[in-house]
Amino acid sequence: MSDEQHPIPEPSPDKGPAHAEAGRPYLTTEKPGKHRGDPTLWDNFKKEFYADNTFTVTLFAIVLALIFGGILMIIGDADTRAQWGYFFYQPLKTLEASWDLVSKAYTDMFKGAVVNPDTVNRWYWDMTTWQQVFRPISETLTNAAPLILTGLAVAIPFRAGLFNIGGQGQAIMGAIGGGTVGILLKLPAPIVILLAILAGALLGGLWGLLVGVLKAKTGAHEVIVTIMLNYIALYFLFWYIRQAAIDDPNRSELISKPVPDSSIFPKLIDPALRVNLGILLALLVAAGVAWLLKRGTFGFELRAVGYNPNAAGTAGIKVGWTLALTMGLAGALAGLGGTTMVLGTAGNLTGEVVGQIGFNGILVALLGRVKPWGVVGAGLLFGALQAGGAAMQTFSGISNELVTAIQAMIVIFVAAPLLVKAVFRLRKSPSAAASAALAKG
Repeated sequence: MSDEQHPIPEPSPDKGPAHAEAGRPYLTTEKPGKHRGDPTLWDNFKKEFYADNTFTVTLFAIVLALIFGGILMIIGDADTRAQWGYFFYQPLKTLEASWDLVSKAYTDMFKGAVVNPDTVNRWYWDMTTWQQVFRPISETLTNAAPLILTGLAVAIPFRAGLFNIGGQGQAIMGAIGGGTVGILLKLPAPIVILLAILAGALLGGLWGLLVGVLKAKTGAHEVIVTIMLNYIALYFLFWYIRQAAIDDPNRSELISKPVPDSSIFPKLIDPALRVNLGILLALLVAAGVAWLLKRGTFGFELRAVGYNPNAAGTAGIKVGWTLALTMGLAGALAGLGGTTMVLGTAGNLTGEVVGQIGFNGILVALLGRVKPWGVVGAGLLFGALQAGGAAMQTFSGISNELVTAIQAMIVIFVAAPLLVKAVFRLRKSPSAAASAALAKG
């Protein structure tokens, strides 16, 4: 028979399966596995981005902190504050003055923390050196290195159910250990640097281990113990610098002999830039901690104790021993942070050698959600704020203390996700809802 007598029927989406079952051909132009109306990758990204997931909440927390920082700038500037007295008479001029102040300040902060386009343009026309182009990012990385290490020193105990507020004291002891080796030992540079790193980690680790042992044996609360040990470490540092082998006889202030150039951390890019071995050390340590928590046996025991110490003990895990080792490991990381300050930037021991890196490490850990790579990101952000804050104060006249306020507000908003969700009206994360449904099922 010819095709004219028995024509092939037109494909019908409604009757396709029935025709197929009847042995008739079923024609379709759709690709296998692909259906009309399926969301694209871009659709999924948009739905997930403007939802209450961790990334979006953290990002909007930073935005809110910058907004409040701008309000503080306006309040603190006398001319702009006076202009607001004429808001109803000159509203546009008032808003313009406020915008000019805040935008210039944050632009100067960006130029001091990441890159200055003016410097790039001048380098292009051979009016400055390439080192000046990389100076902002160099300062950011230099500031971030000790913050990452002390942030990890808070994050690891937190995963075990401990709150290590003693990173400041542990960093001081690490600075003493690393600085002493750098000042006194006259050995080849690689050997001295390696020994200084080990000494800083060992002394800081012992300072943290003491807290863990007291916690395990006597039940002493780690917050109280670490606060007291912070003061002990600080005043021990004052006494230690005055010892004859350490004190600089040519200086009247509280300062040690300088660390020889051979014992200083080598610069990574150029001697004219401050970024040094410390940032590589911090990244390697973060990678090691991430592996330990995810793959290591001790990391599993640590997390198990943090989830439920009673169940962990029933399963055969030595809870007291795990807590003690956890605090010892945290102290070693904070000690590395102190060593990085002495051998990376300061070059000698002083009463303020570690600054506030121990306490800032708490903020870094909380912003990083106590996850190793989250701590790295938070450390880089806080390092950028510190580097940019100095430039902002120099060029815009805004006090560098505002950076501390912005850091604190970031952590406040991160710690209050419901507030961030309410302000930006974030919807429920599709992936989180699916995971919750799967877990419930």
